[in-house]
Amino acid sequence: MSKHDHAHAHQPSHAHAQHEPAAPGAPREGGAEFWDERYGESTRIWSGNPNAALVREVQELAPGRALDLGCGEGADAVWLARRGWRVTGTDISKVALGRAAEHAAEAGVGDLVEWQRHDFTESFPEGEFDLVSACFLHNHGDFPRARVLRRAAAAVAPGGVLLVVGHAGGPSWDPDKHAEIGFPTPDEVLAQLELAQGAWEVLLAEEHVQPLTGPDGRPGTRPDNVVKVRRLR
Repeated sequence: MSKHDHAHAHQPSHAHAQHEPAAPGAPREGGAEFWDERYGESTRIWSGNPNAALVREVQELAPGRALDLGCGEGADAVWLARRGWRVTGTDISKVALGRAAEHAAEAGVGDLVEWQRHDFTESFPEGEFDLVSACFLHNHGDFPRARVLRRAAAAVAPGGVLLVVGHAGGPSWDPDKHAEIGFPTPDEVLAQLELAQGAWEVLLAEEHVQPLTGPDGRPGTRPDNVVKVRRLR
């Protein structure tokens, strides 16, 4: 995940935290045990605010069924539910899902969100959705991001939207941070999706600069990209 960059926005999807090599017998980086331990370090890891790109790109959509991939502590799912969406929030960490359910209940939208635990290398939520959101779902270890994004596209109902938000590089105070990830461009994300010609409309595919607060408290930036496509049939 990229929440370690002290962004002012919530960034829930498990992605690419940088760590020292694991000791023998340590949890597999990116696996369920790894993230359960990570979430167990604190009562709240992320800001509790929804991702800015999600708010910007979804606020004009009519509410329907939404799928939040890598929901973390549930900020995006709660924001969607408050706007009338019926949400399926998914994450690899049972600790994160428990915390997300508590936040939804506190917000009075617990009945609008279903929480499901999925390791996307092994399973994926069933059904079709009017919105599928994959925010900062980056490669982490052997995580097959392109394959997961194609499965996400397959879960979009006709007329629905797939939103993919990701980093396009490191933060301004450390441009080479997580350089081993190989952040894809918007065009590369579109290519990875392998969308059937004539079946999808590209609504947005662009890179933008996201303001961040650096670890020293000073303002900084990070390049992010957004891909938003609508399924026509």
